[in-house]
Amino acid sequence: QVQLVESGGGLVQTGGSLRLACAGSGRTFSTYTMGWFRQAPGKEREFVAAIGWGGVLTYYADSVKGRFTISRDNAKNTVYLQMNSLKPEDTAVYYCAADSSTYLSGNPNDYHYWGQGTQVTVSS
Repeated sequence: QVQLVESGGGLVQTGGSLRLACAGSGRTFSTYTMGWFRQAPGKEREFVAAIGWGGVLTYYADSVKGRFTISRDNAKNTVYLQMNSLKPEDTAVYYCAADSSTYLSGNPNDYHYWGQGTQVTVSS
């Protein structure tokens, strides 16, 4: 089992940057595919990015491609989401999630473990 805790959210102006971190517990963290999702009020949970266990394979939603970068440090059991050129439409609660398969999925139903979320607010 993996426990996940996100951090790094906050309030930022349009065009600004934030770096989210997700710390995982457990010796098997490095074997999980990790994903970032977000959910805005009144909307469904939306895929943002995913990264394979080795940190080489990545997958992004079109809406964040070129602005966000997912990475991981397995020695620290941590996955990151660097968010640049933020827009008001990026405002949401951001969640990290772990999937035991090697497939980089954008479907939240494929992820077994979830963090509690961290709020990101982008002001215009």
